[in-house]
Amino acid sequence: MTQKDDIAGALRRFAARHGLGSEQEVRFRAALIDMDGTLYDSMGHHTLAWHRMMRDIGIDTDRDRFYLFEGMTGKATVNLLFREYLHRDATDEEVAEHYHRKTVYFNEMPQVSPMPGAAELLGRLQSAGIACVLVTGSGQRSLIERLERDFPGVFSPGMMITAADVEHGKPHPEPYIKAMERAGVAAHEAVVIENAPLGVRAGAASGAFTIGLTTGPVPVEALSSEGADIVLPSMQALADSVGTLLL
Repeated sequence: MTQKDDIAGALRRFAARHGLGSEQEVRFRAALIDMDGTLYDSMGHHTLAWHRMMRDIGIDTDRDRFYLFEGMTGKATVNLLFREYLHRDATDEEVAEHYHRKTVYFNEMPQVSPMPGAAELLGRLQSAGIACVLVTGSGQRSLIERLERDFPGVFSPGMMITAADVEHGKPHPEPYIKAMERAGVAAHEAVVIENAPLGVRAGAASGAFTIGLTTGPVPVEALSSEGADIVLPSMQALADSVGTLLL
């Protein structure tokens, strides 16, 4: 079975789920796109920064575990870590202090690169008239401010959902539901592009067609079990297959 066949089958199942007659009736009008690990090869930096921050407070963690927290807001991540290791919630002051330290560590590292295939994919989506909306749990301006330079004209200021725009971050569907509202589309007209299990869960819960990408050490099963309609091996693979996706 080819990748094209896999995508066609996923579109058929998505059409049936939304009460559409066939995959030919699926017409995507918006792409809701995660940032870290999807547009940018930045997750290694993030996991190392979180790992260093935890060591500062005397807790040695498995660095790869932080890939599983990707998509959560900084506050939610700090609270999750405090509950797991210190058995209590972090105070607001502790959240601010520890997330700031993590951000400092991230910004000290070499600048990350756009993910191979990302610019090509965005160009093809734009050419097809698909609105692109950034959906990220990040509040770090260092990456967000790079978007216009690396992907000029793709994401207007009003077409970005960040940690500052939501009450509930991923895995809650709120970020993707708000992104649909910004784009003026219904769930059956939206495609989510994600590389993290929690982000996939959020996308699937929003009702959008959800694509999981294995751009890091997270296995295929971790994305498919969270509700990905299809899992692809890279952004380049998605760019190469976008014609099938858009029918």
